[in-house]
Amino acid sequence: MTSRFFTSALGRLIGSVLATSVIAAGAAHAADPSPLRVGVRGGVDEQIWEVVTEVAKKQGLNVKPIVITGSASPNEALNNGDLEANSFQHIPFLRDQVKQRGYTIVSVGNTLISPIAFYTKKGYKSLAELPAGAKVGIPNDPSNQTRALVILRDQGLITLRDGFDPFTGTATLADVTSNSKKLEFVEIASVVLARSLQDVDAAAIVNSFAYQAGLIATRDGIAVEKKENNPYVNIIVVREKDKNAPWVAPLVKAYQSEEVRKFILTKFEGSVLPVF
Repeated sequence: MTSRFFTSALGRLIGSVLATSVIAAGAAHAADPSPLRVGVRGGVDEQIWEVVTEVAKKQGLNVKPIVITGSASPNEALNNGDLEANSFQHIPFLRDQVKQRGYTIVSVGNTLISPIAFYTKKGYKSLAELPAGAKVGIPNDPSNQTRALVILRDQGLITLRDGFDPFTGTATLADVTSNSKKLEFVEIASVVLARSLQDVDAAAIVNSFAYQAGLIATRDGIAVEKKENNPYVNIIVVREKDKNAPWVAPLVKAYQSEEVRKFILTKFEGSVLPVF
């Protein structure tokens, strides 16, 4: 009788201790959870994620931006489990990385766009003002050449082959099916286009190089790519197995907050734009 009572009492005591330990461990995790490591590039993304981190903290989410430098790949780090998320790329870049390297990573939310735009030093106010035979500089790399050609298409200066979709592929000059003004296209490396602006009637310049030259798309561009239905919007990416994890939606919500929107618009003066 005494033995059975002792065994029963001991069992209840052990159960109570274990339950208390679990509750304590849960409380400790809630108070100091493991940080969500988000891979970003230095500069604009780094500055924005500092704000995102503060917004997330108010929501009980511990976010730790990790600046990835040099040739290190934020996608490889994410795929290998060294990061929980990253935020530096657009959909076509992600698509190519998944295809080439077999990464199992997916987009979970839009962030911003670094708009490519056409600029001129010849006094034109729009692409429509370009004369027949105008010399137009466009980037020679596939993704940015595609972006430039889409702007020209949307402005009615060219048409592109039937079936072209920037969400699934790229376009080159070979895909131009009509060119009503007989524009002369000059393919130039993106890094050089801003310095070559005086040599052409207009040029499509990637945002980062335009900014270095003192040009802002929304202020100085004579034609700016659209934000809507644009695959070149930057995104937050996670491992496919984590896309429905409970922290993903709050992380995206923290980025897509009014505080972050205002910071982007104020800090970068239209050189990058929120897309949410």
